[in-house]
Amino acid sequence: MYSLLFLAVTSFILSLALTPFIRNLCFRFGLVDLPDANRKLHSRPIPRVGGIAVALSFLISVILLTTTGLTGGWLILRSSPLIWKLAPAVVLVFAIGLWDDLAHLKAWHKLSGEIAAAAAAYFAGVHVVTVGGTSFSHWWSLPLTILWLVGCCNAVNLIDGVDGLAAGVSLVASLSMLMAAALQHNVLLAYATVPLVGCLLGFLRYNFSPATVFLGDCGSLTIGFLLGCYGVLWSQKSATVLGMAAPLMALAIPLLDTLLAISRRFLRRQPIFGADRGHIHHRLLDLGHSPRTVAMLLCGICAVASACSLCMSNNQLEIPVIVIFGVATWFGVQRLGYVEFDTAGRLLLQGSFRQLISSQIALRNFESKLAAASSPDDCWNVLQELSREFGLCYLEMRLLGRAYTTKPALCPEQERWHLEIPLSGGDYVLMAHEFNAMDGHNIVVSVPDMVRGILEAKRKAFAPFLGEKLLSTAAAGN
Repeated sequence: MYSLLFLAVTSFILSLALTPFIRNLCFRFGLVDLPDANRKLHSRPIPRVGGIAVALSFLISVILLTTTGLTGGWLILRSSPLIWKLAPAVVLVFAIGLWDDLAHLKAWHKLSGEIAAAAAAYFAGVHVVTVGGTSFSHWWSLPLTILWLVGCCNAVNLIDGVDGLAAGVSLVASLSMLMAAALQHNVLLAYATVPLVGCLLGFLRYNFSPATVFLGDCGSLTIGFLLGCYGVLWSQKSATVLGMAAPLMALAIPLLDTLLAISRRFLRRQPIFGADRGHIHHRLLDLGHSPRTVAMLLCGICAVASACSLCMSNNQLEIPVIVIFGVATWFGVQRLGYVEFDTAGRLLLQGSFRQLISSQIALRNFESKLAAASSPDDCWNVLQELSREFGLCYLEMRLLGRAYTTKPALCPEQERWHLEIPLSGGDYVLMAHEFNAMDGHNIVVSVPDMVRGILEAKRKAFAPFLGEKLLSTAAAGN
């Protein structure tokens, strides 16, 4: 008990003292984060490597404990083989984050380093062996452990977009893991989490809105990595059959934000590792909440999720807690108003997804037929078939001196839109479609690019042949 108290107080005091010291050094050497009025909304330059103070406070407090003669010091020394095995992985993650803070690494460089650190942690003894009540062999445990640790790293890193949010959410998650350690009598987990709690509490004095220092990647990646490791230690000693469910809940907000970010960017066909303003905290800011309110709200939600994770220690509450948690998460995401998920849901539930697939198949078929056309007349026949398939009410084409017109359906002039596709030499294709018409396929807007690209190529192919034919006809007439 005295050892834990020593760790908590020492790490807290060290963090209070070292954070302003590191902050002043950052100002001196120009290591600041500049506002950009888009994602970085702070009004002035802010030091960005505050994670150095957190790391130093954690390390020094543990070293000091080993010199006091308290029981906890002996326990840490006795556990030194595990600590020494895991230390290189933690140092690697910290170095990657610091390097990114100083020199801005490419996304795949960061990811490669995180994967290497996660693999090192696995071989040090951090193993995810049970998920959802299913136990995995070592062949599956390795990729699952890497996925979990890399996910936790980036989850805390991505949510670090509002003053005090990443540190506050991490503090709540650390406290829940400390309480879980007490409930499980997991001494090693308790000694690992206490100094992190003290460091984060001291750091929040300077990081909460309005912040005077940021964690930086060196701080957020390292904290996420440690929380991931602690979550595995929690699950290994847990009595629940669902294993990683409780740590997942304790880290629900950052992990959910990461999952939403990846899903959104996938649906929008944007780079997965790119930056945007679609994170949960950005959505709340856009709804009119202040940065301080957003941080407090998300930390409060994280506290509720952590309470649910602690309830998982009672096997009878496992399923009800998971169901309630899942339903609450679904409603919460709905309230954020993500257009991507609403659109995807409509496509799946209303049958639009099948119609979209059908339209793409039809478009590819017509593209093949048009590309295989051997004369202007063949091109026109393909376009007539396309006009019927896509619900056009008027189609006109001029190609190498030949004019074609058809009206597949009747619709008033004022009730239709026109689309002209210009070709070289004054040739063109003109399409008309009735406004709000629901028949046919709904991707008519994809047709012009396809038609123009192929017909331009056809013009070049047909021109010599038709030119010779016109010359021979003229000669015959003379």
